[in-house]
Amino acid sequence: MGAVRPGVPIAQRPVVRPVAADGESDGPPCPSCGTPNLPGRKFCRRCAAPLKPSEQAEALPWWRTRWPFSRKVRAGSGRLLRGSLIALVIAGLLVAGFLLVPAGRYVVEDVRDKLGGTGEISPTEVSASAATPGHPAKAATDGVTNSYWGAPEVGASLTAAFDKPFRLVGVTVHTGVSKKPEVFRQGARPTRADLLITTEDGKVHEKTMTLADKPGEQTVRTGISDVVSIRFVVRAAAGQEGGRPIALGEIEYFKRT
Repeated sequence: MGAVRPGVPIAQRPVVRPVAADGESDGPPCPSCGTPNLPGRKFCRRCAAPLKPSEQAEALPWWRTRWPFSRKVRAGSGRLLRGSLIALVIAGLLVAGFLLVPAGRYVVEDVRDKLGGTGEISPTEVSASAATPGHPAKAATDGVTNSYWGAPEVGASLTAAFDKPFRLVGVTVHTGVSKKPEVFRQGARPTRADLLITTEDGKVHEKTMTLADKPGEQTVRTGISDVVSIRFVVRAAAGQEGGRPIALGEIEYFKRT
């Protein structure tokens, strides 16, 4: 017999195993490539992109960007400081408004007085605390300077009342018995007087007039609203020798038009 050759091993045929169905085909899509992923995954199984990107923080309000509100502190700390500062700011604004609003209103009214027109206003009633014979109170508001109200002594007063409140911008006074220099010193003249100006709310504003001892008009600016009466009180006078009356030739009142 001839020699027997060893057998040649025969390779086994490969066994085809069934492939499991893709269980991630119905999951939420990746925001980057759109591949479905099972719920709970943090990264995409295909592109490895984060499936839940971190949300951006909302922009802070403008006041949180200013010191001390922009300070990074632990939770709960700094609230008392911030609350106190806010309360102080609000209180400061209220106080400033309370103090500045009247001042601002006064400035506005003063500018209107200077830019606006003025006109003379006549009182509806004039009275005097005292008057020398022949020189009554109404002689000081009759529109002429050759007649006058004669005050018998220092402290006497002349009161003018008005039917409607108005903005008083100034008072003009003519002292003496006449505006002629040669006649002016024949009577006594007031050299200082107080104006007691009463407004509609009952408040009395006081203005002092220092009067030059010479003929001619002399004016004091007032700038007072809602005026209803004005009282002229003689506080000092010159030329009272021989018991001569203190002469107020004319007093004029001017309003804003």
